[in-house]
Amino acid sequence: MPYATLEPAVMGWMPPQPRPVQAEVKRIAILLFDGFSLLGAGIVAEVFHMANELSSAKTKTDCTYDVRFLSVEGGNVACSSSVRVWTDGLDARHYGGFDALFVAGGRGADEAAKDDRIIEWVRRVNSKTTVVKAISDGRKVLEAAGIVGAPGAHDGQRYGNAMIHLVRDDQTADAGDRYESMKGALLIVKRDLGLDVSRNVAERLMPGSAAKLVSILGDSGAASAGDKIRAAARWLQDNCERPISVVDAAQVAAMSERNFLRRFKIEMGITPSDYLLQARLAVTCALLTDSELPVDKIARRSGMGNGDRLAKIFRKRLLISPTEYRMQSRREANV
Repeated sequence: MPYATLEPAVMGWMPPQPRPVQAEVKRIAILLFDGFSLLGAGIVAEVFHMANELSSAKTKTDCTYDVRFLSVEGGNVACSSSVRVWTDGLDARHYGGFDALFVAGGRGADEAAKDDRIIEWVRRVNSKTTVVKAISDGRKVLEAAGIVGAPGAHDGQRYGNAMIHLVRDDQTADAGDRYESMKGALLIVKRDLGLDVSRNVAERLMPGSAAKLVSILGDSGAASAGDKIRAAARWLQDNCERPISVVDAAQVAAMSERNFLRRFKIEMGITPSDYLLQARLAVTCALLTDSELPVDKIARRSGMGNGDRLAKIFRKRLLISPTEYRMQSRREANV
C-alpha cells in the first residue's frame, strides 16, 4: 500500500501553531422539569462533553459546545430518581436562541404545558434556535407551543441542509430512551465535527451503539463531495500519528484515489500528502515545545518515522534542526 509521502517539494512552509485556534462556541440548552429522565438528559449532555474532549485533542478545533441546564425558576431540579441537578432560570436573555434546545419532560411537563409564560418562552426561543428536540415527555411542552404534533406545526427544525425530526422518546424506555436521546445530539456533532467524531463519541459513551445508530451516523449518500473531503481531512488529522496512507483517506471519503486527490486539492487547496505532513509537523512542534522527549521518540510518536527523517524534513521546511526549533520556541515563550 503506497504511503503518503513525507517530503513534498513545497518550500517556504511555516509550521502551524501547536495550539488549537479559538473554536466557535455552540450554545446547547437542556430544559428540565421535575421528574425528568436523568438517563435521557444526561446522555445528551455527555455527548457534547465527550465531543469537546475529542475535538480539543485535535490540532485544529472546529467548535466547542457550551451546555447549560435550564429550569423555570432555576436552582435544583429533581429527576425521576430524586437526583438533583443545578439549573439556571428562564429569562429574556435566552430570546436570542441557542444552537440547540432539548426539552426534557417529567411529571412537571404536564403543568408546564398549561403555563402560558413557559409556552411563550419556548415559542420565542424556538424562533431563533436551529434545532429543537424533545426528550421523553418534553414533547408535551413542544406540542402545547405548536412546535410539534399540533395542526400546521413542523415536526422538526432545519439544521443546515438536513431536516432533523423531533424524537418521540415517550415510545421508548430505559435503554431505548438513551439511544433515542443520543440521536439528535449525535446528528449535531456529526454536522459540526464530522462522522468520525460522532461515531467515536457514541462508542465511548455506549460501546456498540454506533452499529445500532448506523442509520443516523452512517453516510446516507446525501453528503456532498466537499463534505466527504472535509471528513477525510479530519480523519487524516485525527490519525496523523499512525502509519496511514492516502489510499486509506480515499476510502474514508468513498472515492477512487485519483478522484480523491483531485477533489482534495480543490477543496483544501493542498494535496493530501502535504495536509498529512502539516498535521504531523504540528504534533511534532507541540511535542518539541512542551515535552522533554528525545527527538527520535517524538518522530515515532508523531508519525514521522525516526529522528533522522524528522531532522531532514525540518531542515527542508524550516531551515533549522528539531533541536534548534525546540530551543528557539522556548526562548520566545520566555520573552
